[in-house]
Amino acid sequence: MPTLKRGLTLLVTVAVTLLGLLLVTFLIGRVVPIDPVLSVLGDRANAESVARMRTQLGLDLPLWRQFLLYLGDVVQGDLGTSVLTSRPVLEDVLRVFPATLELATVAAIVGAVLGIPAGVSAATNRGRWPDHAIRLLGLIGHSVPIFWLGLMALLLFYARLDWVPGPGRVDVFYEGMVDPVTGLITVDALLAGETDIFWNALHHLVLPSAILGLHSVAYIARMTRGFMLDQLRQEYITTARVKGLSETRVVWGHALRNITVPLITVIALSYASLLEGSVLTETVFAWPGLGLYITNSLLSADMNAVLGGTLVVGAVFIALNLLSDLLYRLLDPRAR
Repeated sequence: MPTLKRGLTLLVTVAVTLLGLLLVTFLIGRVVPIDPVLSVLGDRANAESVARMRTQLGLDLPLWRQFLLYLGDVVQGDLGTSVLTSRPVLEDVLRVFPATLELATVAAIVGAVLGIPAGVSAATNRGRWPDHAIRLLGLIGHSVPIFWLGLMALLLFYARLDWVPGPGRVDVFYEGMVDPVTGLITVDALLAGETDIFWNALHHLVLPSAILGLHSVAYIARMTRGFMLDQLRQEYITTARVKGLSETRVVWGHALRNITVPLITVIALSYASLLEGSVLTETVFAWPGLGLYITNSLLSADMNAVLGGTLVVGAVFIALNLLSDLLYRLLDPRAR
């Protein structure tokens, strides 16, 4: 019964959160100084056409009725039609989202692979120069604007040194040569046996994923350091050292193992923030994902696309939070 009660509570919490997300995105669409009618008809539309379109879009209804209509459409999977592409927004989002997923996944791997060892090193060298250096890098990773960092990285590593390819998911020569199966171009290239395109796509991922992952590295390193410092003060660590275990085994075999569960939560939350933070990175690197789609839609006053894309990002964020919570409860019996 307690498990059933917790499950119901969780479902209610998710439902209320989603409803709040829908309300916020709806209100944003009504507050921003962009007229959805003029974005469809153009600035030169006559008053009669404008009035007719407002009626068709339901904009002459009270706000609460507009929200109920919006809620009903979203529940049926209808996010409206994009003015920019003339296609259903949901279709557009499903087409571009794999590119964002691929970029954020590689960035999350970068964050975990670099962030965890950095955090462990900072904790085991507390107060010494490795600790100060890692904390300084973490501060920089959080403070430097990602768009500026992306532009500087493109200027240095692409334009000057020619170490990495330019913007986009693959070179222009390879575009459209692999049929989208999963939407993840590296996976699709392998499925098609196109190793040249796979390596080209992988090279294109290096710079944007490193820039996007920098924030994740800083966050994971800081959290890992805190968790490790807490563990290194525990009595079982002292006992392990007294027994003569090597410092490597004490740190990596005992202390790190005991922070695995909270680290999973940290990585999941970091992954969710990467999906959100991909907007600027995709814009800088012309990465054809959800972030670039939302940016272009905003510049074109395509509010259906902006709200639909924002709603999907929010829903994914909630789903990842829910997943991390479930994993935490599954792996740590004390949390059940």
